[in-house]
Amino acid sequence: MLFNHEQQQQRLKKSQELRELGINPYNNQSNRDTKISEFLENNLDVETLENKRDENRKFTIAGRIKFFRLMGKASFLKIEDESGIIQIYVARDNLEEGFYNSKFKKLIEVGDYIEVVGFPFITNKGELSLSVENLKILTKAINPLPEKYHGIVDKEARYKQRYLDLIMNQDVKNTFKTRSKIVSLIRRFFEDNSFLEVETPMMHPIAGGANARPFVTHHNALGVDRFLRIAPELYLKRLIVGGFEAVFEINRNFRNEGMDATHNPEFTMIEFYWAYKNYKDLMAITERLFDYLFENLNLDKKLKYNDFEVDFSTPFRKIGYVDAIVEIGGIDREIATNSEKIATLLKERNIEVKTDDLGSLQAELFDEFVESKLINPTFVTDFPVSISPLARRNDENSEIADRFELFIAGREIANGFSELNDPIDQYERFKSQVEAKESGDDEAHEMDEDYVNALGYGMAPTAGEGIGIDRLVMLLTNEHSIRDVVLFPAMKINK
Repeated sequence: MLFNHEQQQQRLKKSQELRELGINPYNNQSNRDTKISEFLENNLDVETLENKRDENRKFTIAGRIKFFRLMGKASFLKIEDESGIIQIYVARDNLEEGFYNSKFKKLIEVGDYIEVVGFPFITNKGELSLSVENLKILTKAINPLPEKYHGIVDKEARYKQRYLDLIMNQDVKNTFKTRSKIVSLIRRFFEDNSFLEVETPMMHPIAGGANARPFVTHHNALGVDRFLRIAPELYLKRLIVGGFEAVFEINRNFRNEGMDATHNPEFTMIEFYWAYKNYKDLMAITERLFDYLFENLNLDKKLKYNDFEVDFSTPFRKIGYVDAIVEIGGIDREIATNSEKIATLLKERNIEVKTDDLGSLQAELFDEFVESKLINPTFVTDFPVSISPLARRNDENSEIADRFELFIAGREIANGFSELNDPIDQYERFKSQVEAKESGDDEAHEMDEDYVNALGYGMAPTAGEGIGIDRLVMLLTNEHSIRDVVLFPAMKINK
């Protein structure tokens, strides 16, 4: 049963007493006219007044009680709203007769929401405060808040009860305000660059757009299974086929995979597609986006992250895939370009080898020897075609794709490429993916004949990119777990 602990029962009793006194403990009417931050900003001049108070200024503010020092005939409280926290002074003789002793002292406590009317004054300790002339309860809290100085120590509890985490930790609240601003700025940037925001389905008949294991659901009305979106790519490119030339979607994706510091099964990305452009244009606009974010967030281009400093000065470094394995990973080029020698090296390091495909084996080398060393923003280009099923082949070397990934602080942040618009080549790539799936690769693409058919009508030369917003927010807020930038991360619920 809920609310059966002693403190909860005591608060329930007080709630009932309020009702019996004709006071609704869950009021739905507030006359607040001033946010706490506005009160603090607009009354700084009270310090200059002779008696340090101005009884002619009246303000109605409201918030949650975060601190309560109850005294005989007067009390000091601190109340908080989203904008800030303020000290209020409640004196018995300033309130309605009998209210202080019969209601305020007995029935109101930390965690409750109250509304107060009063005037500004400066305390003997020099703190701008509000002297209360009228007080009413808005919401009675049944659950007591955690002890102030320790807060919520258990991180698992913080994630499961994010509402309590937000109540107790202003830094957490600030992180999510920054996240909201980042998303808003990204949207504004692309709109200002003439991209059209669109929406595509979240339930797909075919799991496509990325190599990932999907979540499966059932559509009762249609009587068919559907896959939760792992990426919107193939639908967004259908829009390019239809004649739109620059589209973007800030989307929720779902991938039924492992969870760690940088992976949550439900995550947010922006994907954008740009007709008559190529992957080099994408790298340029990505650098412009970062410049725009840093300027509008007032961030220094050199940020501390983990134990190192990341320099976001543009232009970012660019290096080819195999060159990165050789120059950054320290692997001999003769080994890095030979599938048998790569397999031997991987086995020596106890890394399981599941394929003889050169591109897939090079990807294992990259993951093992290169990725974690890419601290400053780096565009890695010229990916193997075999691990780039939707990217256009390079005109000079058909074994590599016109593709890049952006790495920062040892993590992939973005993936972009010149889009494959040859329907026959795309069909053959899908066939290879189907064969890989039949051989046991749960993350390989399925055949999407409708998408191939769409390409048959012709798609303008196009470039497309996806940027992981969760990981981007982690970087810009110096958070080290994706759970700290997702309001409600996936968690195991104990029954």
